[in-house]
Amino acid sequence: MAGELTRLTPRDRLLLDLLDAHKTFTTEQIHTLAFTSLARTRIRLGQLYTREILDRFRHYTRPGSQSWRWCLGPVGAAILAAGRGDTLPRPATVRDATARVAMSPTLPHLVTVNGFFVALTGHARTHGGTRLRRWWNEARCREQVGAVVRPDGHGVWVAGTRAVPFWLEADLGTETLSRVAGKLTGYAALPPSWAYPVLFWFPTGARELNFHAYLTRTGVPDAVTVATAAADHAADTGPVGPVWRVAGHPGRVSLADLAPHGDGAPWDG
Repeated sequence: MAGELTRLTPRDRLLLDLLDAHKTFTTEQIHTLAFTSLARTRIRLGQLYTREILDRFRHYTRPGSQSWRWCLGPVGAAILAAGRGDTLPRPATVRDATARVAMSPTLPHLVTVNGFFVALTGHARTHGGTRLRRWWNEARCREQVGAVVRPDGHGVWVAGTRAVPFWLEADLGTETLSRVAGKLTGYAALPPSWAYPVLFWFPTGARELNFHAYLTRTGVPDAVTVATAAADHAADTGPVGPVWRVAGHPGRVSLADLAPHGDGAPWDG
C-alpha cells in the first residue's frame, strides 16, 4: 500500500475522499467531477481498478450495457483509513460494502442525489464565480438535524455574491404525493438557523405539476420555502439554470435567485 502513495495524483485523492463520503459515482459523474475527457476518465479509472484502489460494478441491461458504478477498493479504503489513523479494513470487508451498495434497493436514488451535486460541481468547474461550497450526504444531514427530518442532501451554492443554502429531496416518482409533501412538516419544525429552502428534484415535468397542484390544495407550512424542478426540463442548464418554480409564485428562477432576502447574504448556519 505504501508504494501506491507515490503514484496517487491530487485528483485521485479527491476522488477517494468523494467516494468515501458519497459511496458511488458513475463513470460519467466522475468525468464531470474531475476530468475533461471521458476517454481519459475511463483509462484512469481502469488503472485504479487494476491496482485495487477502486472497485466497480454494474447491472445487466438490455440492450447495451450499464455504465460502471465506482466505489472504494481495498487499497483505496486502506489508504484513507491510514490517513485517519484508523484500523485498516480487511479487503473482504471493503468488497462486502461494495456488494451492499450494488444490491441496495436505494441505489437509483443514491445515484440521482449524487448526480444533482455532481451537476453543480461540474458547472462550477467551467463557470468562474460559482462553486458548491458545501455538500453533505444523508448521513451528515442526520448528524446535524437529528430525526426531525431526513433530507437526501444539503448544499450551499455560491454564485458571485449570492449564497444559497438548501435541503435536497430527490424524487423518483415511487412515493405518493401525500408522502412527499408530508416531509414538509419536518422541515417546518427545524430551528430558524436551519430554515433553508427545500428543493424537490423531480424526474418529469408532469410529476412536478401534480406536486404543485397537491400543494395548492393542502398548503405549504409557514416558514418553509419550497422550490421544484424537473430533470427532463433541466437537461440544457442542469439545476443551476432558471428551472426552479417556487411554490405559490409564478414563473421560474435560477438556483442563485433563491438566495435569502434577495441580498446575497450568505447563510452559514
